[in-house]
Amino acid sequence: MDIQVWSDVVCPWCYLGKVRLEKALAAFGREATVTYRAYQLNAAPVPEPLPIKHVMAEKFGGPARAEEMFARVTTVAASEGLTLDFDRALAANTFAAHRLVAWAATQDRQADMLDALQRAHFTDGIDIGSLPALAGVAGSIGLDAAAALAHLESQAGTAAVNTDIEEARALGITSVPTFVIDGKYALPGAHDTETLLAAFEEITRRESANAGL
Repeated sequence: MDIQVWSDVVCPWCYLGKVRLEKALAAFGREATVTYRAYQLNAAPVPEPLPIKHVMAEKFGGPARAEEMFARVTTVAASEGLTLDFDRALAANTFAAHRLVAWAATQDRQADMLDALQRAHFTDGIDIGSLPALAGVAGSIGLDAAAALAHLESQAGTAAVNTDIEEARALGITSVPTFVIDGKYALPGAHDTETLLAAFEEITRRESANAGL
């Protein structure tokens, strides 16, 4: 089974969706390849790091509404063992972070890199719009921080990220996470582990039936 996952580093539901996907695949017990693809919920530049609470309050009509949203996703994430600290999280443009994930993929560390970036953003309050900070996150999982910084300071990986974003547009993806399975089954949303597992089993049943025709 081939699973392509469009997600954004600063999307809490994507962080949650990744954990649930990993649990579902462990229970599924069959061979599957997972590739994480770039998506930007907001491609606007972020000239300086700002508290995410401030940015979201402006976007969603005030602090009370933003706090309600934060509380909901924080509670759900905690049930999956994730810590979301929105008091520390900083708004950032994620294009460079996606380039770093693509670079890590060339070293078979894509999922590890994405996990480290999500933890850096949601738990540690690291500015993932900063190239040196991104390189430091790469170093924290045992990759070459100097090589990561050199990669980020060049234009390497830009085409790959743009390709992911353009393909998402072509597929009609407007929210993340979105899982595209075997190139033809799209499953948007951070579904619970049981729902994902049921989807994988149903897809396997359909594909086996089609193969028998």
